[in-house]
Amino acid sequence: MPGIVTLTVNPTIDKSSSVGTVASEIKMRCDPPTFHPGGGGINVSRVIRKLGGDSIVVYTSGGEMGVMLTDLLQQDHLSTRPVPIAGLTRQNLSVYERSSGLQYRFGMPGPEINEEEANRCLDAALESQPDYLVASGSLAPGMSDDFYAQLLQRTRGTDTRVIVDTSGAALEAVKEGGAFLLKPNLRELEVLSGTSFQGEKHVQEMGSTLIADGWAEVLVVSMGGGGAVFITASSCVRLRPPVVPIQSKVGAGDSMVGGIVWALASGHSLLDSIRYGVAAGSAAVMTPGTELCLAEDVWDLYERIAVME
Repeated sequence: MPGIVTLTVNPTIDKSSSVGTVASEIKMRCDPPTFHPGGGGINVSRVIRKLGGDSIVVYTSGGEMGVMLTDLLQQDHLSTRPVPIAGLTRQNLSVYERSSGLQYRFGMPGPEINEEEANRCLDAALESQPDYLVASGSLAPGMSDDFYAQLLQRTRGTDTRVIVDTSGAALEAVKEGGAFLLKPNLRELEVLSGTSFQGEKHVQEMGSTLIADGWAEVLVVSMGGGGAVFITASSCVRLRPPVVPIQSKVGAGDSMVGGIVWALASGHSLLDSIRYGVAAGSAAVMTPGTELCLAEDVWDLYERIAVME
């Protein structure tokens, strides 16, 4: 039984470049591009690998871009389990403007996924009966909003703990699904709880209500640069990282999830695992583009996380 499986149903190849100045109506000469595998679960697996862990990466793969995605994942020494689809795996584009320091990010919608392909994704994710299954990222066009809820339904009565990190209708559909851990941000917490944020103390009340209603055993509410609030039925802990220099916020949330699940699978306590997650999320903003976190930054920041119970 593998420790961790990640599931990404709308993966991407992240293409990045830079240019002196972005302007309309002219051909801009860009620097040579770099390519990274992307998408929620894929980024989580990349972080797990950076921290010295292993996982199986389950993802949809279509056409030449799907083949390229698998090649990129294997170059990162990740164990791959592609699910073939008829559509073409998408690309996203980010361009860094050197003159202003601004980054322009263009996200594509991804291919249509039909019901048969979606069911194959569920089968592939559950095939190994992992200790931890991370379902992360947006759903692809054509997929039912309750896809992650279906995943939770199929893991009931098993030993697999499911971590869900998504947004919008896909997140709202996991109500009473029995996830082990959800990672909403403040805005998503407001939507799920049906109340408006009124200060940090209110976060505990909002989160505790969701836990009592069966949304999850654990909530980790992302507070951006302010760290996270970790809530269970019996506790609420605020974890605040030190101020760090920001190069890019891309992948910070995925890095947080990666740090959490890596630590859990490595035998760390729940609180320590959330602490590693906050450290990984903070470390991610210190790197450019889609580089995600560096292990040495995670170890350093972990020691400097303020824990307030």
